[in-house]
Amino acid sequence: MTNHKHHNYAELPPMGWNSWDCYGAAVNEDDVRGNADYMAANLKQFGWDTIVVDIQWSEPGANSSHYRKYVPLEMDEYSRLMPAVNRFPSAANGQGFKPLADYVHGLGLKFGIHIMRGIPRQAAHADTALLGTTATARQIAHPNSICPWNTDMYGLDVNVEGAQAYYDSLFQLYASWGVDYIKVDDIADSRLYGIHMDEIKMIRKSIDKCGRPMVLSLSPGPAPVDRAQELIENANMWRITDDFWDIWHLLLDMFDRCERWAPHVGPGHWPDCDMLPLGHIGIRSVDGGGADRMTRFTRDEQRTMMSLWSIFRSPLMFGGELRDNDDWTNSLLTNEEVIRVLREGSNARLISREDGRVVWASDAADGSLNVALFNVGEEKQAVSAEWSALGFAQAGSVRDLWERQDLGSLDKLAFELAPHASILLNVKA
Repeated sequence: MTNHKHHNYAELPPMGWNSWDCYGAAVNEDDVRGNADYMAANLKQFGWDTIVVDIQWSEPGANSSHYRKYVPLEMDEYSRLMPAVNRFPSAANGQGFKPLADYVHGLGLKFGIHIMRGIPRQAAHADTALLGTTATARQIAHPNSICPWNTDMYGLDVNVEGAQAYYDSLFQLYASWGVDYIKVDDIADSRLYGIHMDEIKMIRKSIDKCGRPMVLSLSPGPAPVDRAQELIENANMWRITDDFWDIWHLLLDMFDRCERWAPHVGPGHWPDCDMLPLGHIGIRSVDGGGADRMTRFTRDEQRTMMSLWSIFRSPLMFGGELRDNDDWTNSLLTNEEVIRVLREGSNARLISREDGRVVWASDAADGSLNVALFNVGEEKQAVSAEWSALGFAQAGSVRDLWERQDLGSLDKLAFELAPHASILLNVKA
């Protein structure tokens, strides 16, 4: 497969924190700095290195995950949204996110932001100026290209003069702030219109032109698997699901999605299973069927999610308030042996699936095999894999990665698993 320059920006699946699951649209500067401090002190050594400010950071009155409609957003003279200063005080005097990005960079971390595709509706209605073109906001806006769940933006008319210049001006601004990671929403699957590949390609051009490497993440899902090659050519990661929450049927559904997308996983291009709704979530975000709570996933379900995401090699974006993590939650994020499956595995593949018994495998960098066995059924049952199905002529030496325990040479890989439980193994010949 051709390596594209932007694949070098995310050679490994990104690992970070995103503000949505705990703070919705209402995250503020103190929240971001606090979670960045925690990551730098406790998680950076394990590969967690990205802090992402999610949606509506330009909305002064945002207070939950429910968007206020048709409200004024903070914007500069060139129709570009700016951080709301009441929520991000360091953005005062036109500094934007540069002071906050500098703070995050000072901790040895990367800084990311969320944007919606297109141009603010308020810019189009006021017909404000654009940078680098004589066209104006109204001329490049496509008023029929709207987001069904948020009223902030119009899509761009990709065929008119000035549309590309507007995206160029956005990424020029983000480069000046020091943005390392950009999540673009209402673009991979817009519900009303499907994928917006023309705008994705425009954004790719703008990032390439801005002079700063930025990881490009596309939301929401499900992105269409028949467009996988174009997604690989233009982005680093793209959602394969709608918003994922701490509800078992959503996790069960991810087994099908991962099976479909596994052939398209590779260095620099990562199908994305969405955020990890772990720890303390719903603080100001009331999506996913619940308000302020600790994750509703059982401990077995939490390990099952982490095992599937890791062997499949999804990006890992933690959704909870990091400062409230308990020892159990941190154990999910700081197990070097599991993280090695994510970072060094390859060729993830479904081995078998029958009656709620699911087996996945991936190749480890040292020539051994990673094997995950899942019981996705509702009763306790044995889940097994024949050595021959895994490519072994005889029994191998087995290690339980979550428990960090050698199990020795087993005649057969077979384990009694509780409902929704799993075991993640490394096997050497």
